[in-house]
Amino acid sequence: MSNVDHAALDKMLHEAFDAASALYKERGFQRRVGFGKKPALVSVDLANAWTRPGNPFTCDQEKMDNEIIPGMQRLLEACRANGHPVIHVTTAYEITDRKAPFTDMGLWHDKIPVDVVDLADKDLWAIDSRIAPVEGEYTLLKKRASSFHGTELAGILRANGVDTILVTGVTACACVRQTICDGIADGFRPIAVKEAIGDRVPGAVAWNLFDIDAKFGDVETVDTCVDYLNTVNNR
Repeated sequence: MSNVDHAALDKMLHEAFDAASALYKERGFQRRVGFGKKPALVSVDLANAWTRPGNPFTCDQEKMDNEIIPGMQRLLEACRANGHPVIHVTTAYEITDRKAPFTDMGLWHDKIPVDVVDLADKDLWAIDSRIAPVEGEYTLLKKRASSFHGTELAGILRANGVDTILVTGVTACACVRQTICDGIADGFRPIAVKEAIGDRVPGAVAWNLFDIDAKFGDVETVDTCVDYLNTVNNR
């Protein structure tokens, strides 16, 4: 999509958001869940199959290189300096034959290209080296869109007293959104970090962040989140 098309799409989306915001506010939506006292960073699928070019799962590379990765680096720096938990989430499958009578993907293999995130090829699902985990951080392997569905994530967070999850990653319309929806359902305060969330489809990020902010969590900037991470221990 050309820059002109992007500009036209952004204009149309913001016009639609303005109208929807008026309706939501009139009906009592767009309330704030707010920051809690104990945060964790949950980074969703910022692994090579999504962050690097050449894979069917590859996301918008301009945004990835210029916004998401730099934003993640700032968030990681703040988490590491202040002792906040970091969970790097990735996705891969052991049985990649769609014709197999049993797979660890279930029916999802009928919708997305399971074979391009083969567990046997670690480079595909390894976290991008620019934001690679360090000692003390956890890498969680999921099988579904949500980082919570069928995983140990909620238990790990509760065991560490976490009440707030700063969510980054891809994609806005699927894995990030589902993680945020399940996060608030499980009793955590979800904060979607605006510049550190991406997608493959133009407009998907803007629309999903708008809708998440209206109903499921708060959308906050990297600057706001970094300031929170740097000061919450002193509150």
